[in-house]
Amino acid sequence: MTKADLADLIHEKLSFQKKEAVELVDLTLDILKEAIATEGQVKITGFGNFVVREKADRNGRNPQTGETITISSRKVLTFKPSVILKNRMNRK
Repeated sequence: MTKADLADLIHEKLSFQKKEAVELVDLTLDILKEAIATEGQVKITGFGNFVVREKADRNGRNPQTGETITISSRKVLTFKPSVILKNRMNRK
């Protein structure tokens, strides 16, 4: 599903104008991005948790040369689905 698909569904189900639906999707995603960046986590009940985690420096290897390199620390975004979402995905 793309942002355009999501906007189309909002347009159909809520009778918003197409332009309003696109703006709503964009605004919602902007709010989520800002909250994740500033607070480090977003919890959406019934959907899941987005959490920013710190990864420490670690040793790696250049696959072409075999040379050992240090991979610098960084932040990564993880998602853990809620039990409700897991159950819905595994419904047969």
